Amino acid sequence: MNPVTILIPARLASTRLPNKPLADIAGLPMIVRVAQRVANIGARVVVATDSTEVQAACAQHHIEALMTRADHPSGSDRLAQACDLLGLSETDIVVNVQGDEPLIDPGLVQAVALALADAPQASMSTAAHPIDTAADFANPNVVKVVTDAAGNALYFSRAPIPHWRDRPSAEALPSHPALPAPLRHIGIYAYRVGFLKQFPKLSPAPLEQLESLEQLRALWHGHRIVVHTTPHAPGAGVDTPEDLARVRQQFLQA
Repeated sequence: MNPVTILIPARLASTRLPNKPLADIAGLPMIVRVAQRVANIGARVVVATDSTEVQAACAQHHIEALMTRADHPSGSDRLAQACDLLGLSETDIVVNVQGDEPLIDPGLVQAVALALADAPQASMSTAAHPIDTAADFANPNVVKVVTDAAGNALYFSRAPIPHWRDRPSAEALPSHPALPAPLRHIGIYAYRVGFLKQFPKLSPAPLEQLESLEQLRALWHGHRIVVHTTPHAPGAGVDTPEDLARVRQQFLQA
């Protein structure tokens, strides 16, 4: 497999939870918890930040970190700059792990990287898991994905897809002998470095703007995204003070 680097973007500008990457979780900053957790798969782990405070916290705990510009319009731009600063090869694989997921499964990170390595036709990979409730299927905040026979994404949507024309009730999930359960998209991505550098330069897609889903830009421009399907939902990320309290409790109980 081509060399894999895990990039963790980290900014302090969070409206719901200020200074989120530095939030203490059982004695360590959250960004350090995330980096230590994914380091278990043996790949290079680098935090990409625009904050000297985050960089200092990483250095204190022997986590590699680099400074990126503060004016990037998107996380993809930040990752692309990080690839340049690290001198990564165009054929290398980068996995984008969010810095607010201290409960992320390292095995999932590794599986997404392997999915891309095993799919030479794809520019990106991501993950999904089966939806098991009608409420999640109908929820526009739960992003759904449908795939082809080879596991490549056909479409991502906030709408309930695939639509079951003949379902007996609103509470029934789509069911067909030839289809698996509907899939909930998990927001983790792996990229080939050459594509990641190109991606921010692609024009935004109308579907991307309509659904507010950046990954639709890749599909719109003809790039393939291979989807790794896992049977389990991932650990929840940290977006609010309530999330942080819950995660702290889980670490204390571990």
